[in-house]
Amino acid sequence: MVDEDQNRHEETSIQDGLRVIAEAIKTLPLSPGVYRMIAENGEVLYVGKAKSLRKRVVSYTNFAALPIRLQRMVSRTRTMEFITTHTEAEALLLESNLIKKLQPHYNILLKDNKSFPYILLRDNHDFPQILKHRGKQKKDGTYYGPFASAGDVNRTIAILQRAFLLRNCSDSYFTQRTRPCLQYHIKRCTAPCVGKVSLKQYREQVQGAEDFMNGKSRAVQERFSKAMQEASKKQDYETAALYRDRIRALTSIQAQQDINVDVGDMDIIALVQDHGRSCVQVFFFRSGRNLGNKSYFPRHDVNEEEGAVLSAFLAQFYQSKHVPKNILISHKLEDVALLEEALGDMVKSKVTIQTPQRGKRKRLIDFVSRNASEALARHLASSASKTKILEAMAELFDMEEPPSRIEVYDNSHISGTNMVGAMIVAGEEGFIKNAYRKFNIKQASASDDYAMMREVMLRRFKRMINENNSEELWPDLVLIDGGKGQLGVCKEVLEDLGILDRFTLVAIAKGPDRNAGREKFFMDNKVEFQLPINDPVLHYLQNLRDEAHSFAIGSHRKRRKKDMISSPLDGIEGIGARRKKALLLHFGSGKAVSEAGVDDLEKVEGISRNLAKKIYDFFHS
Repeated sequence: MVDEDQNRHEETSIQDGLRVIAEAIKTLPLSPGVYRMIAENGEVLYVGKAKSLRKRVVSYTNFAALPIRLQRMVSRTRTMEFITTHTEAEALLLESNLIKKLQPHYNILLKDNKSFPYILLRDNHDFPQILKHRGKQKKDGTYYGPFASAGDVNRTIAILQRAFLLRNCSDSYFTQRTRPCLQYHIKRCTAPCVGKVSLKQYREQVQGAEDFMNGKSRAVQERFSKAMQEASKKQDYETAALYRDRIRALTSIQAQQDINVDVGDMDIIALVQDHGRSCVQVFFFRSGRNLGNKSYFPRHDVNEEEGAVLSAFLAQFYQSKHVPKNILISHKLEDVALLEEALGDMVKSKVTIQTPQRGKRKRLIDFVSRNASEALARHLASSASKTKILEAMAELFDMEEPPSRIEVYDNSHISGTNMVGAMIVAGEEGFIKNAYRKFNIKQASASDDYAMMREVMLRRFKRMINENNSEELWPDLVLIDGGKGQLGVCKEVLEDLGILDRFTLVAIAKGPDRNAGREKFFMDNKVEFQLPINDPVLHYLQNLRDEAHSFAIGSHRKRRKKDMISSPLDGIEGIGARRKKALLLHFGSGKAVSEAGVDDLEKVEGISRNLAKKIYDFFHS
């Protein structure tokens, strides 16, 4: 009987979804655009693009021909939204942007929000500074990159300093120097701050660095070699040794290249699949130099084809990354012309995407593919180990299946001040940092840990209920940093909300003297227990607990720092930065302002009689 009811419910859901799609088709145009399939609770299930909206959406009505994944999506669809665009390339860019923003469950997803670091050579000073830069490129100067990691940037800057002796200090530090700093003494700077080098000589150093970063390394080395020989002929062996060391620095950075070929500005991208998982490896080449590589593991259905995964990756990856003029890829794509058009529209220049079949460029693709295969093998091995731990954890906590979403809660305060609750989230792929949350405690009294935990639990799960969030956003396991008391408080809150049986609740208490390895675990209707000190599950749980603790402390410190630098004048209406500065300069401190009379306040520039009364009333009402 239960199976019959379930089948009937599934059939009804399918019919409801198909009805929504059929209604939408009646008014859809044949023009390009983007569509969104939305569940009953408002969750965006899927974002798609189409050359013809009507023809694309019609394909969903042939339910039997759809893959099981898309059948489930149709059965959950209750509304659809559409945006028409002028071209299919426009639709592709909009689709990729919405996918990155909304993270729909049924799309291929690239989870990567980090920007790449660059090397910046500032040009707003007579003696330009070289430094690492990440984020929007608002500062004046020349940017070189992107580099795959901060480590690649740091190593390159260190070598550039050894080769070209450029300063990396800030302008304020530069102006305050009266004698050379350590960088000069270890031969990484020519000390322009104290006149050890002329403006002309320093500009030659800068020109050398620019030539090298623009791919003219051979010409730079030839100049250094010639200068070294000339110094040697003059028996100026100290200068000759300096040029020798600079040549060695340039040679070392070229020796670090995994591949050293003249390909100009190009990204080389290869995809491999195994056991239903994909790895996309990206190598960055600029001016023929390899600036590093990075591995990505996009989320997708196990049966998704390689071409579809790579195409979705390219569209999403370049939404927030620099687009080079040339891109080499490992697989031929049906929509390659569309991708070229869309990426070209982004950068306002021609972009070429090629899949080489022979020659030097094919060898490059093979090299990147081997790196992708090795990275995927390591990733799968790590995932298998984590899967075993999650399976063991499910058995330990009497769960029906391994948890896919774990939430860990902790609180932080000092003597009841700046009280903060923290939640971290972990899953099969590790920590999900964009799901972390902090709670500024508003109601709990000072130093009442139970009341703090009660407030955090109530605010967290009351919101989950009110927003009717999808099942994926609900935890399978909730870990509380605390003992039996904290467990009891959380249980009360969850019972009152009617969700106690929705997930497994566990409290983890630190051992005597806070010793790691002697933690006790508390669960409802179960005797407290401990795990062997070398148990892998214990180590994993300790790691979760420590991450929550670090996040809680970090959130608490930020709040405390904010309070420390806040001014008692911040809450007065009409007092902006300029008037605040004038008041503090006149009286010397915020406390002195609070004790001043109306007549004294009025003497400050920019403070009228009415404003002086308002300030006085603020502190004395």
